Amino acid sequence: MEQVRFGIVGFGAMGLEHAKIMLEKVPEVRLAAVATRNEKNIAALRALPGGGQVRVFDTPQEMYASGEIDAVLIASPHRAHVAQAKEAFAAGMHVLLEKPTGVFTREVRELNAAADASGRAFGAMLNQRTNPAYRRMKEIVASGELGEIRRTSMIVTDWFRAQSYFDSGSWRATWKGEGGGVLLNQAMHSLDLWQWIGGMPVRLRAFCGLGRWHDIEVEDDVTAYVEYANGATGLFMACTGEAPGTNRFELSMDGGQLLLEDGRLILRRTAVPVSRFIREYPGGYGKPEITQEDITPDADNPMHAGVTRAFARHILYGEPMIADGREGLNALELANAMLLSSAEERTLELPFDAETDARYEKLLEGRAACSREKTAKDVQMNLGKSY
Repeated sequence: MEQVRFGIVGFGAMGLEHAKIMLEKVPEVRLAAVATRNEKNIAALRALPGGGQVRVFDTPQEMYASGEIDAVLIASPHRAHVAQAKEAFAAGMHVLLEKPTGVFTREVRELNAAADASGRAFGAMLNQRTNPAYRRMKEIVASGELGEIRRTSMIVTDWFRAQSYFDSGSWRATWKGEGGGVLLNQAMHSLDLWQWIGGMPVRLRAFCGLGRWHDIEVEDDVTAYVEYANGATGLFMACTGEAPGTNRFELSMDGGQLLLEDGRLILRRTAVPVSRFIREYPGGYGKPEITQEDITPDADNPMHAGVTRAFARHILYGEPMIADGREGLNALELANAMLLSSAEERTLELPFDAETDARYEKLLEGRAACSREKTAKDVQMNLGKSY
């Protein structure tokens, strides 16, 4: 079988996880090399089945010059994404980039232009798009069978993190190292799904709590209100300091409602469109008859492996990717807009123009210049453990 020879840049915890996925779950990929000096993660790589055959280079430049890879997956800290992706394109690599594709919109627009000029494949690791329930929601919305969207609501307040999580990396939860908090890290996938399915808004007003629940300098609590071109409205909420929290995505449309919560996708249909019922119902009170069904897909969710496999098959056979890397701009623009709106205490128009791009970049760099120095603590993550 044909394979794409992959390298990995940013070989920390996430890079190592991607290595496991490539070695074990994606037959279209051969993990040929990694670029790292991290001896602990090199040893972990060697312990994986097939990991002993992977070449280790000190730098990405040496790996690119070796001629041993066709594509690179970049899983480094957020601030390095754009520069490293541009360098990879210049070296002739196909690029699969972890989220977010950058930390401010101007640099991502420039990255997208570099991808266009390179002629190489550019993919984004937006792995929540492989979830069958979200894909079903998108199909229904795109089909038009429920009419226009009237309201969207995305609530993802179940991203709880203890202080030890933020203390585990010197770059975590800092403007200088990460470029943001819950919006750029945990909720970037949710922002992507919100706009991928419901569309991009044209106006936004947000309120961001900086270090509201943790000893951090970036946002850990966000509430945003948006308006769409067709007059619809929407709400987005995200938080890392709330338990148990909620994970709920609701779309209200003229002909019914889609609700995804606790892993179940519910479709509620109205007997007649709401807009027609409002005009024609003679009694004043009452509402359309409503039917409800559980339409949760019975299918696997391949997550990171699914994105990587689709990207490799795009290179090999021209098949569609899960997410073109250029699409990463939309979720990032929403995150930037929420932070800028909160800082300036005003409603913003979308998409950003050059002047708004510059205002956000100035805000971010000003905050980054004041980032406090952190020393990472050796934290053993207790994933899923309760106390």
